[in-house]
Amino acid sequence: MVRLFQFLARLPLWLLHAFGWVTGWTAFLASPTYRKHFSENAALAGIKLHDRRKAIGQAGKLVLELPRLWLGKPPTVTWDGDSHIDAAFVSGRGLVFLTPHLGCFEITAQAYAARYGMQRDKPMTVLFRPPRKAWLTDFVMGARVRPGLKTAPTTLAGVKQLIKALKAQECVGLLPDQVPPKSLGIWAEFFGREAYTMTLSARLAQQTGAVVLLAWGERLAGAGGYTIHVRPLSQALNPDLGKAVRQINQAMEQLILECPSQYLWGYARYKLPRDELSGVGL
Repeated sequence: MVRLFQFLARLPLWLLHAFGWVTGWTAFLASPTYRKHFSENAALAGIKLHDRRKAIGQAGKLVLELPRLWLGKPPTVTWDGDSHIDAAFVSGRGLVFLTPHLGCFEITAQAYAARYGMQRDKPMTVLFRPPRKAWLTDFVMGARVRPGLKTAPTTLAGVKQLIKALKAQECVGLLPDQVPPKSLGIWAEFFGREAYTMTLSARLAQQTGAVVLLAWGERLAGAGGYTIHVRPLSQALNPDLGKAVRQINQAMEQLILECPSQYLWGYARYKLPRDELSGVGL
């Protein structure tokens, strides 16, 4: 696996995306379960057929671009809305960066780390759940950890590390549309259906006074690189936890509808939560 990633990392991004498009459609046609989740989730959100078809290939691109992002030459990145990040740090507060399964969420953290973590000493900390196969842990950790980007374990100690980072006016990155383990979320509506939703993002902001920003990495056509879009919440986060969680879900819906063809509709968003307490976030 490691050698395969090293080989793929040397290929041009356009070729990886071409292979990814084929991989996405192959997975869609070969797996009834994946196809069911994909179709039901996209239909629930009212996504048009041409956007659904694009999303099938985009999901494959997400997988095949990983070797390049982890081990290869950094791609071209532009920013849209980065002034919101600057304003958050000028205010002297920490920053909770919320990125759904939209576009290339791997590049979002990398681009932030390169610009703000390294250049301005405002690193991002993300939760990291080790791969199920132990031999992959060192490889994945080595590929993801870089200057300006820290990881925290998906445990109570990891959550404390996130709080410490925010109190130090640093940044924390989370995937708020990921299904958390049992007891670490609440049921809240997402595209018209109740989904088990993490409370961690809202709790972190409420406990530390951090600024909440929404972000996603758009995969540009023709392997032209990526654009990181940053959006503020439309209104301040509600002090009531349940209302705050629902508010974040609504914000995620609006962000996803900016580019539904790059959302990971095949993700089992409405599944029941796991019983174990690990896997708090990313």
